Amino acid sequence: MTATSPDTLARPWQRIRDEFEAAGIELGLDRVRACWAESPFSQLPAPVCITVAGTNGKGSTVALLNTIYSQSGYRTGVYTSPHLVRFHERIALGGDLIDDEQLDELYLHFEPGARRHRLTQFEIDTVVALAAIWRARVDVAILEVGVGGRLDAVNIIDPDCAVITSIALDHMALLGPDREAIGYEKAGIMRTGRPVVLSDPMPPQSVLDRAKEIDADLWRIGLDFHFAGDKQQWGWATHPSRGGRRYSGLAYPALRGANQLVNAAGVLAALEALRPRLPVTAQSVRAGLALVELPGRFQIVPGTPTLVLDVAHNPHSVAALAENLDAMGYHPTTHAVFGAMADKDLAAMVGRVAPLIDRWYLTDLPLPRAIAAPALAELMEQVPGCQGKVAGCHANPAQALAAAVAAADPADRIVVFGSFYTVGGVLQDGVPRLAAKHLAP
Repeated sequence: MTATSPDTLARPWQRIRDEFEAAGIELGLDRVRACWAESPFSQLPAPVCITVAGTNGKGSTVALLNTIYSQSGYRTGVYTSPHLVRFHERIALGGDLIDDEQLDELYLHFEPGARRHRLTQFEIDTVVALAAIWRARVDVAILEVGVGGRLDAVNIIDPDCAVITSIALDHMALLGPDREAIGYEKAGIMRTGRPVVLSDPMPPQSVLDRAKEIDADLWRIGLDFHFAGDKQQWGWATHPSRGGRRYSGLAYPALRGANQLVNAAGVLAALEALRPRLPVTAQSVRAGLALVELPGRFQIVPGTPTLVLDVAHNPHSVAALAENLDAMGYHPTTHAVFGAMADKDLAAMVGRVAPLIDRWYLTDLPLPRAIAAPALAELMEQVPGCQGKVAGCHANPAQALAAAVAAADPADRIVVFGSFYTVGGVLQDGVPRLAAKHLAP
């Protein structure tokens, strides 16, 4: 799955995206819906659509759906955000990333309407992605919501099935101050009479109330479907009222992390809800679980020292990262490469993982929303467990990683986290393969 042309800075699609970046984030559907509706692409036959919203677990859910449906022989179209290294990662058609020529054509097509309707960068990205997916005549479109749900650009599409993953505190300035308010925004992707899979074991009441209000076909984990497992395997089943389908003796998903069974259980529920339209075999499910890949989600890179890449970027996902790090076993010293957005609950993020980190290597990130490394260092000196552990501030994630590698012993580990941009910054030239200083050739 490779895209073309490593240098895209001079291409028309990049120019157009850069010009729309100044619009920032502006939630609402009227402008983007009008731009999409006037395009001939909107008149093409729509594929079966799955929309995925939530705070954490969206990327894993999309990857599992994509892999299992692909293993079943269906042609998939996938839209995700953000990307780690290259924008092309956001749009995949039949397993291949979109190429520069298609991006040029589609951005140039939508540019006049996007300017007339005053779209944001994410909104023009979304109509381009939809056009590419619709035009590719895929069997199933899997669309990841960017922020929230109710007013996110992806919500101009009426999904045949909606999936809502875990709901936690993030983007509070846009979505509201607590889980109830945020849950209401996520619940906006539900549709009357259509299945919605809720894989959060403790959902906000606002989500349940909204499902009842619009008479959505709600599938709840622990009620309509459940899972159980031991250290070797796991199983999944629906309630008899949902058909009583079972999968037993499943291998754990290839994605690492304690939370991946919850994501996988929700995926199996979505597959079951859509079975009348997109039947899948048990073998496809097993193959999909074994073959799924998603860079940057508790990704452990072989080498010395051990390298862990995780896009955890809010307190809830950092808590999951801490749990996964704690389960890895003993390492003499843990070094952290960390950079983040200024609008996050940074004290809660670093405080949750602080007991596991011995040395911090802080990094600037290449966008205005990011907190500068020196300011981050000042903040961390006020967080219990972080005082005196900042080893340095760096201009970019690659430099921070190089400093961590230079200081690490072979038995240590290095964890890179805090943002998609932090992980993406160390992946710019491919996946690093580390060799501790006295083991290097």
